[in-house]
Amino acid sequence: MITRDIAAFTAFARSLAPDFGPATARAAFLVSPDGFMRAEQSAQDNRYMADADDFDTGAALREHHALQRALAQDVPVVCFPGNEATPDAVFPNNVFATARVEGAPRLIVGRMRHEVRQREAERGDIRGFFRDTLGYAEVDLSTQPHACELTGALVIDRARGIGFCGLSERCDEAGAARMHEAFGLRATLLFDLAPGEYHTNVLLAVLAGRAALVYPGGLDAPALVPALEALYPGGVVELTAAEQAAFAGNAIALAEGKVWMSRRAHETLRPTTMAGLEAVGFAVHRVALEAIEAGGGSLRCCVAEVF
Repeated sequence: MITRDIAAFTAFARSLAPDFGPATARAAFLVSPDGFMRAEQSAQDNRYMADADDFDTGAALREHHALQRALAQDVPVVCFPGNEATPDAVFPNNVFATARVEGAPRLIVGRMRHEVRQREAERGDIRGFFRDTLGYAEVDLSTQPHACELTGALVIDRARGIGFCGLSERCDEAGAARMHEAFGLRATLLFDLAPGEYHTNVLLAVLAGRAALVYPGGLDAPALVPALEALYPGGVVELTAAEQAAFAGNAIALAEGKVWMSRRAHETLRPTTMAGLEAVGFAVHRVALEAIEAGGGSLRCCVAEVF
């Protein structure tokens, strides 16, 4: 099923057992922020990006190394080098993703909207690592015309095999359909993002298939929050505008009971938000990412999951 009908999606998704696959990744990969700077093309529709003078490559490199060390507490973490020609490559989850479809592993390569990011999809080292070293089949969406920025646009509940896809200039309906097929999902819900928003994963995070962080103000879909509450009873935590602006929605669970987000996001959380996460068994862990967040993304955007 791929639909805009929230009621139909919810009814179908509630009938699904959490047996589609592991709720969290078995490994992750990052791309180092070498040559990290403002990409003017990306800035056209990413309101979170800082001015060029606020980029500090040295600080971003130090933060990124600390991020790799921190996440390695939960899963093996591989880091590929960056490149000055691809200044946004520190956010690889938009370009590369993995899935297991009927037990067979896949590397999915997305179609980026901007040419500066389309260059990232051409990387032979990342493709070769998954294809030749790990034996993943490659599903290449990068050469078709429809934008589909993978797990930036599409938030996936891996346990149930369902996706929440926010449409914007970074992902249209045809691109969403291609991702739905590439990930082998059972159901995908399509909805519009609010004007000015570019990616779903700064507004919504599904945590280990049993909870969700969501900022309703960024979604042009009022019925989505009740749908989430039906799917994750007692596990939906709504974020305020201040929490979302600090990237609290750009969070990820790589192990049961742990949520990773940036230090700035963590410091912005209200006691009620912390209590909501604790009530469903999640402790918040943080990494300082202020320099990296100048690029318009945060911790979740840095992490490409390996399933």
